[in-house]
Amino acid sequence: MKISVTFRNTEGDDWHKAYVDERLQKLKKYIDNPVDAHVVLAVEKFRNVAEINLKANGLNVNAKEEAKEMHLAIDEAIDKIETQLKKHKERIRGHKNNNNREEMLAEGGAEEAEEAPGVKVVETRKMVLEPMSMDDALLEMETTRNKFIIYRDSSTESVSLLYRRDDGKYALIETNS
Repeated sequence: MKISVTFRNTEGDDWHKAYVDERLQKLKKYIDNPVDAHVVLAVEKFRNVAEINLKANGLNVNAKEEAKEMHLAIDEAIDKIETQLKKHKERIRGHKNNNNREEMLAEGGAEEAEEAPGVKVVETRKMVLEPMSMDDALLEMETTRNKFIIYRDSSTESVSLLYRRDDGKYALIETNS
C-alpha cells in the first residue's frame, strides 16, 4: 500500500504519519490489489479535518471527517472507508452468489435457494452525547422535529432517550449507567 500524507495549515508530525499508516493497514483485508492512499490532514480554526482517498484497479473510495482532535477525525474517516469497502466486497460476493443460485434453480434445487434473508444493520452512527436537562431535550425535539433524541442527563449523568409517540406525547427511557 502506497500512502502519501499531506498537511494543510499545520506542521506534519511523524506520529500523524505513523498513526495513519497503522490504521490504514487494517484495510488490507478488504483489498487484495496494490492500493494508492492519499491522506490530507488539515487544521481549520478549531476543526481537524481528515480526508482519505483510496484508489485500486478502478475502485475509488473517498471519506472526509472532521473532529476536535486529529486522531478522532482519522479514525472516523477510516471507519467510513472500511464500511464502503465492506459494501463493495459484499456486492462482489453477491454477484457470485447470484450465479450459483441461478445454477441451483436450473438443476432443480429451488427449496435450498429460497432462504429467508437475514436482518442486516443498514446504518451505524457514532455520536457524542451532550449533557442537557430533559427540558432542553424537549425544546430541541420541538425545534428540530426529530422523532427522538439521545442525551446525557446533566443532573444524574445517565443516558436517556426521549421520543415522540404516535399520539403526539413524549416518552422518556432512562438507563442506569
